[in-house]
Amino acid sequence: MYVCLCVGATTQTVSDAVAAGASNSREVAAMCGAGSDCGRCRCTVRSIIATVSESLCPPGAKMLELV
Repeated sequence: MYVCLCVGATTQTVSDAVAAGASNSREVAAMCGAGSDCGRCRCTVRSIIATVSESLCPPGAKMLELV
């Protein structure tokens, strides 16, 4: 499904950006352009970030701290 019509970014495009390390809408915009133009999709982008982030690290999972 298209998330950002301004740049043609899909749900998969945004999900891939999150999987590659984007953790907020500005980082997603920098990586794939979604949310960088008119901004109408930013709420959807944030929702995808939350969903993908949770699936990458489910609640209760321990995060390893890099030293």
